[in-house]
Amino acid sequence: MEHTNWLISTLVYLGAAILAVPLAKKLGLGSIIGYLAAGIAIGPFGLQFVSDTDSILHFAEFGVVLMLFLIGLELEPPRLWALRRPIFGWGSLQLIGCAVALMGAALAFGVSWPIALAAGLGLGLSSTAVALQSMHERSMLPTSSGQAVFAILLLQDVAAIPILALIPLLGVKADIVGHPGLHALKALGVVVGIVVLGRLLLRHALRWIARSNSTEIFTAASLGLVVGLAALMQAAGLSMALGAFLGGVLLAESEYKRELETDVEPFKGLLLGLFFMAVGMSIDFAALSHHITLVVGLLVGFLLIKAGVLWGLAHLIKIPRGERPVFTLLLAQGGEFAFVVFQQAEGAQVFSADISTILIGTVALSMVVTPLLLVAVDKWVLPRYTPVSQPGSTSLSEPQEAPIIIAGFGRYGQVIGRLLYANGLKATVLDHDADQVETLLKFGFRVHYGDATRLPLLRTAGAATAKVLVVAFDDLEHSLKLVDVARAHFPNLAIVARARNVQHWYALRDRGVTMIERETLDSALMSGRSVLEQMGWHPYHARQMAMKFRRHSVNQLEKLWPHHQDEKALVALTKQGRQQLQELFAQEREAAQRRGPQSWGDEQR
Repeated sequence: MEHTNWLISTLVYLGAAILAVPLAKKLGLGSIIGYLAAGIAIGPFGLQFVSDTDSILHFAEFGVVLMLFLIGLELEPPRLWALRRPIFGWGSLQLIGCAVALMGAALAFGVSWPIALAAGLGLGLSSTAVALQSMHERSMLPTSSGQAVFAILLLQDVAAIPILALIPLLGVKADIVGHPGLHALKALGVVVGIVVLGRLLLRHALRWIARSNSTEIFTAASLGLVVGLAALMQAAGLSMALGAFLGGVLLAESEYKRELETDVEPFKGLLLGLFFMAVGMSIDFAALSHHITLVVGLLVGFLLIKAGVLWGLAHLIKIPRGERPVFTLLLAQGGEFAFVVFQQAEGAQVFSADISTILIGTVALSMVVTPLLLVAVDKWVLPRYTPVSQPGSTSLSEPQEAPIIIAGFGRYGQVIGRLLYANGLKATVLDHDADQVETLLKFGFRVHYGDATRLPLLRTAGAATAKVLVVAFDDLEHSLKLVDVARAHFPNLAIVARARNVQHWYALRDRGVTMIERETLDSALMSGRSVLEQMGWHPYHARQMAMKFRRHSVNQLEKLWPHHQDEKALVALTKQGRQQLQELFAQEREAAQRRGPQSWGDEQR
């Protein structure tokens, strides 16, 4: 289907996913199985709608890159530094332990040591995509096992440097490969360059783009940033996902963190689904069927060997017993990076094309089998345990859990925020003005750049669990749009809104908002009080008049609201209200004159 119209190809991918994924989730198998099944169904060994699986796989790998970027955004540099021991300690133990055990098993069956070493290194790696997606579906990232899995996967990405440098040295064409030391220096230089330039330029570049107030341009910049980092790492012979992860970490403390997450998340989901479909398409069932006994033996053997090493590692690093089965399964499978290792080993003539095909097929099958095994573990194994998170563990994922969200942090929102902070209440603040965000950060406010009317950003900000949403936008259209989105998707979220004028107040009431304050009412009444005092009124009397006027104004609006679209009724009720107010104040003036000014002072005292 290489030369078929790309619209038809897109329709095939989307149609297969739309049919397979909901069915798989309904059967309790999870979305990964759905995507893999869809890929197998439309691939060369299914309905043959797609034949060029290699190019699709390379394109879809960008989904894994975007996933690592998002995870990097949740790991601020101090927290990443705190994980250095798990990454280099547990990660090294896993990779070396599994590679040595697999190599030893291969040598025991009479395999030559170069083939055994290349196969052991490739099979010792695990699938970042399958593991992280499975953990996301189970909300595992904050658990001790989730942290351990993530640390090990990150080490495997770092290990790309020595593995890719080593594989060609094992083969016949080792002489054409450059000096491994130079390759390592080049890789190190790229990493250092990303860190240094990222610290100096990334925030300023994003701030300049944000000032355009163009959502689509900021989305393009977000994707361009990830693509650029991935391209740099690939040019240096490193893992693209590692480059994206570093970029995410560099921006984890920036005010643009939440907006970047919101922009990248949809693309990540789509491309990650396409990646799993491409894995399903890439399984060469024809070639594997000729060596079915060998393939099954390899699949079962390498899964059991890795599982044994990982179970021992789980015991060593004190992962709770209830979390060990999932920890073991998530890392026992083969990984997408093994495809690159085996293809490079074939190119360097470490082993033949047949061996490469068998090993790649075995890894792909392990990625298919693992989600099924996880379903079995969830159903039959985990109910025997009581999962317990390790006390004092550092969470890798920090969703916003503040009970209050303030949308708009201008002159109105800042007063609310300062009052809340002064009383020890935390709030997640969202503002779409880049200059305003930059200014507020200088004063120590924790503000996130982004358009709060976007549903994904609201979800990221914690609207599903927050108690109160403060709508403090200056713009009437944005204010009403945010209320509509919040009412539709978060009905339990209490809304406290700012009204620019009476028409804005009516529009908010039409949407069911009851806690509304007109922004100029109280300040205007304070000025009115000052005028009365200057005209000789006692301060207490002036205050009482202002408060009565306020109560009357609020009550009058409530009476007018049901009729605000009926002009005649509105005019009549407004005149009636004005007359009632005049009569009320006339009675107050008469009472004040009878008591005299001094009586107001006595009453005040």
